[in-house]
Amino acid sequence: MRDTNKLIEKFIKTFGEEPELVTFAPGRVNLIGEHTDYNGGHVFPCALTRGVSCAARRRGDRKLRFASADLRGKIITTDLDSLSPLTRRLWSAYPEGVIHAFLEAGFFIDSGADFLFYGDIPSGVGLSSSAALEVATGVMLREMFGLRLSSERIALLCQRAENRYVGVSCGVMDQFASAMGRADHAVFLDTATLRFDYAPLAMENAEIVIVDSKVKHSLAGSAYNDRRRECEQALEAIKTVLDTDALCHITPDQFEAVKDVIADPVCRKRAKHAVYENARTVAALEALEKNDIFEFGRLMNESHISLRDDYEVSCAELDILTELAWGIPGVIGARMTGGGFGGCMVSIVEKSAVGGFTESVAAGYEAKTGLKPSFIRVRPGDGARKLAF
Repeated sequence: MRDTNKLIEKFIKTFGEEPELVTFAPGRVNLIGEHTDYNGGHVFPCALTRGVSCAARRRGDRKLRFASADLRGKIITTDLDSLSPLTRRLWSAYPEGVIHAFLEAGFFIDSGADFLFYGDIPSGVGLSSSAALEVATGVMLREMFGLRLSSERIALLCQRAENRYVGVSCGVMDQFASAMGRADHAVFLDTATLRFDYAPLAMENAEIVIVDSKVKHSLAGSAYNDRRRECEQALEAIKTVLDTDALCHITPDQFEAVKDVIADPVCRKRAKHAVYENARTVAALEALEKNDIFEFGRLMNESHISLRDDYEVSCAELDILTELAWGIPGVIGARMTGGGFGGCMVSIVEKSAVGGFTESVAAGYEAKTGLKPSFIRVRPGDGARKLAF
């Protein structure tokens, strides 16, 4: 339903009138730099050409109505005066949280609205469908109510919504990539300062292939928040011997010199991942700048091993997928991507090998797990925007 006319028809069928505007925000895949964003480090995502579309229309009262084209038009209703953090567990908590964050920040939203969403990326697989939902809402609020704020500010408000309203202690990477993506580029983002560069990702002889493990995860109900607390505990221990504001401000050599001050071995492993993953992400940019895609792939592989062994956010199915991928000729690099505990693997595969890759992975994965993976061949897309209709 990226066909805007079909989305408009669905909006009319659901709410009885045409929408005022349609916006779109992409999902994202993170190539490397996992669980570094809330540790003050670097990330390296790219926006996708798939994401979430939003059609909306202002109302004459303060009522808010949300519907998803995926859910047969079922309408969830609340109002501007009833938004309350950490009380809603329906999918509408994401757009509600964005509206709440805008209001808290002092932006003037003087009426309710009807919203219809449609996503063409699967949810719960690590491609940031929730961030796309948030950013599509944020862009809609800016355009519909004539608010003056940058796409970067929208990303920060959407992160606040997920942290404070939904209750997931995520960093800013997902929302930033969705809001600020650029076609055929990855975003190299320093999450501590929000300084970023666009790195060209128009690979002539390779492409990005995402493999959905068909194992779902829910970050709000997973150990995601536990990992963040473990990192914070490790940082407090390191601060007793080293002046630093974040784990990812420490070099691997510095970490090795002070790691024993972290008494809890689990927290020590979490900190090790954050420190080394940040170093890998910086090295990955350097490899890309040198057009060394094979070094980039090697760093991706190392990232997965760290996520599996030190951060312990992988799962048996993702490990099977990556191990299968590593054994296939033409696979340059492969790793789990996203928060973990299910979701997707991202691979860089030589174009000539993509057919054999999908056949081999599908057969091997089904034989080992009984599950049939799905494959998404992607290219980096532009960030969130208003769509013409």
